[in-house]
Amino acid sequence: MRKVLITLAILVLFIVAVLAIWIFGGRQVSLFIDRFGTIEIASTRINSIAYEGGGTSGILIVNDLRLSLNDINPKIALSIGSTKDDQFALASGGKVFAFGPLGSTADTAADLAAVPQAGDDATFVTRHSALSWPTPFDFNFMTGQSPSWKRHMYYQLRWKKPSGATLEMLWRYEQYFYSSWGSGFMTREGSTGLIRVDIQLRKPAAPK
Repeated sequence: MRKVLITLAILVLFIVAVLAIWIFGGRQVSLFIDRFGTIEIASTRINSIAYEGGGTSGILIVNDLRLSLNDINPKIALSIGSTKDDQFALASGGKVFAFGPLGSTADTAADLAAVPQAGDDATFVTRHSALSWPTPFDFNFMTGQSPSWKRHMYYQLRWKKPSGATLEMLWRYEQYFYSSWGSGFMTREGSTGLIRVDIQLRKPAAPK
């Protein structure tokens, strides 16, 4: 009987510890799990891309979705503009990725715009964390309403040229749950915004 009680006490303490970690460290646990996989909820072909801004920050418009380039974590050197042959391009880490020839867009405020060229494989993927975390101690004094759960949302641009050049851009935001999941673009200082830009200019050479 004593062994049963000790085992039960250990089990209860373990459950309490897990719940405490989930409540107080849920965000970090969720981020750790996200390294191994997230849940895809949408994948859309990119039909147009445009830019509003001064060249190093601003807004990237993918189809009709507006994505901020102002919050970058960690800091990534980024430059957007046009090339000598009038291509709408993005540069980072000493590499330049050209989306395509400059064109017009329905968004009259856009400074630069292009559409995928023949042979381009351009997609925009939306994912969310596999693990949400509870927020029982969050309270909004302005509205009196607070989310009961949160999770991370990921927005990934993937663009591949026939030459083998590729671009990947990844944004991370938070999504709040009230009676249902709300906007997937909630910000948290130091952890949300554009988190990765990766340009590969060509396929690696095949071994001889």
